[in-house]
Amino acid sequence: MSRIAGRFQELAAQGRKALIPYIVVGDPAPEVTVPLMHALVANGADIIELGVPFSDPMSEGPVIQLAHERALASGTSLRDALAAVRQFRESDTTTPVLLMGYANPVEHMGHAAFADAAAEAGLDALLTVDIPPEEVTGINAELRRVGLDNIFLVAPTTPDARIGRIVDQASGFIYYVSLKGVTGAGHLDVDDVAAHVARIRDRSDLPVAVGFGIKDAQSAASVAGIADGIVVGSALIRAMADKLEAGGDHQAAQQAAVELLKEIRSGVDSTAS
Repeated sequence: MSRIAGRFQELAAQGRKALIPYIVVGDPAPEVTVPLMHALVANGADIIELGVPFSDPMSEGPVIQLAHERALASGTSLRDALAAVRQFRESDTTTPVLLMGYANPVEHMGHAAFADAAAEAGLDALLTVDIPPEEVTGINAELRRVGLDNIFLVAPTTPDARIGRIVDQASGFIYYVSLKGVTGAGHLDVDDVAAHVARIRDRSDLPVAVGFGIKDAQSAASVAGIADGIVVGSALIRAMADKLEAGGDHQAAQQAAVELLKEIRSGVDSTAS
């Protein structure tokens, strides 16, 4: 059983939902990433999602796009992301970690080389935004060879037939994008999210995590009653950026993210059965 499957199983047995914070490797600075990962775990994160900096993050809204730009300005790469996972694993061997990114850096490294490096670093899963299920055979074979999960996105506009193709290729969990558009956009329609999550559950036994639009305890609680996990990204990154713009240092920025995560954790846990 993978670390991700095991974590969802543990949480289900406790009547709790997974909290999955997303941060960009190298933002706001390379030396912040690993301490921030540990701080997030210490304050309620169940799974860590690391964004791999990319020059054209087409699925991201302005907040996360700026985080990618800051990380790229310091030279952060896919190999640096794997190095961060490796360093994190020196003192945390239980928290699942997944990389979320775009196909180009993985293709450039090569599927087999990436899979070997990811497994050696202690990574648990990969989510590539721009590899459709029809084109995933090559990378999926290499990920499965080393025991890594492949996470897929399902959008509000995804037809039923395509959901079937996606869940056939996926492992770990399904990531449901709760809003049309890019990260950080719009407002949650909880009834609509519930209907789409039900469509996914009709076709898969995998846990379903919901992201895009989670920004505080209230929005987290509203979705935690529907999904198996909650993903929060833009709100955490905005909290850090706002603190830095107000003159705070990296430690203050990290603390801002931690305080928001604690608030969101309380919202998620308010729905525990």
